[in-house]
Amino acid sequence: MTLAETLAAIRPADTSAAVRAAERHVRLTKPPGSLGVLEEVSVRLAGIAGECPPPLPEPAAVVVFAADHGVYAQGVTPWPQEVTVQMVANLLAGGAVVSALAPAAGVSPVIVDVGVAGEVADHPGLLRRRIRSGTADMTVEPAMRRDEAIAAIELGIALAHEQVAAGRRCLLPGDMGIANTTASAALIAALTGAAAAGVTGRGTGIDDAMLAHKVAVVERALALHTPSVSDPVGVVAAVGGLEHAATVGLILGAAELRVPVVLDGVISVSSALVAAALAPASVDVLIAGHRSAEPGSATALSALGLTPLLDLGMRLGEGSGGVLAYPLVVAAARVLREVATFDDAGVSEA
Repeated sequence: MTLAETLAAIRPADTSAAVRAAERHVRLTKPPGSLGVLEEVSVRLAGIAGECPPPLPEPAAVVVFAADHGVYAQGVTPWPQEVTVQMVANLLAGGAVVSALAPAAGVSPVIVDVGVAGEVADHPGLLRRRIRSGTADMTVEPAMRRDEAIAAIELGIALAHEQVAAGRRCLLPGDMGIANTTASAALIAALTGAAAAGVTGRGTGIDDAMLAHKVAVVERALALHTPSVSDPVGVVAAVGGLEHAATVGLILGAAELRVPVVLDGVISVSSALVAAALAPASVDVLIAGHRSAEPGSATALSALGLTPLLDLGMRLGEGSGGVLAYPLVVAAARVLREVATFDDAGVSEA
């Protein structure tokens, strides 16, 4: 599917199914509203599927897009860029945090090289879909050409189709790439109008001096390109990353196929802003897994109108927050499917 074809196929959630889900909650053997955000998630799942009760959103895959960033040259992180290649190998070997968390949550990891700068060794679990070997330095020139950004988005769309065809019923975007929080901050600032200082965080753990420098780098990139929310592809091409663009496509493909997406942290929520600018109805399939400790996360979630399921002070990436939240999403569907109504159980209502 091309980007244009996918955008044309995306439709809003089924409001009648969502209404039926909300009405069913009132009849279940529990006080109304007693499950809080979990009830909101179950109603959202019904709207996505167009069914009440909704189908269980399982099995699931966490799709980890790996890529490098030219802005690394500006000294925005103390970690060497080689760590991206090394961490991809660690992911494939099952040694990363998300590798440990995913099996416990019943989630299958899918590792994709969409733009790593170094050479990744062959592995049967690696999907080689590289658009280019890392982005350019966004403080000097656009991070990528427009056609490259579209290619990365269409790669994400294709991955969504492949995973759904393989039986996945929920998709979780993940990421790996040194300096990708710098690009995320630039995307969030460009798409929300927030000041760079308010959405730029410490990423992999930087001191105050490097944080001030990182903010200045984001400001310089935004001043150079003056990206506009009216041109979302132009925004991600100018200051985004290849993993951001691929995540945009994954979200759009899931929205086209009416499959829920559980977001992770600042990389995935910044990508969700791009998807929302391209197709506002794509927000209907999104569930916020957690609130990242990166300050841009809260800004992006607010702009998307999403309430995070977890707030654990995490800022790891890899899809880890989405994986931790995923069992709650399944639980939300189970409530609507399996909890008895007052009539069925013979329980008196208030």
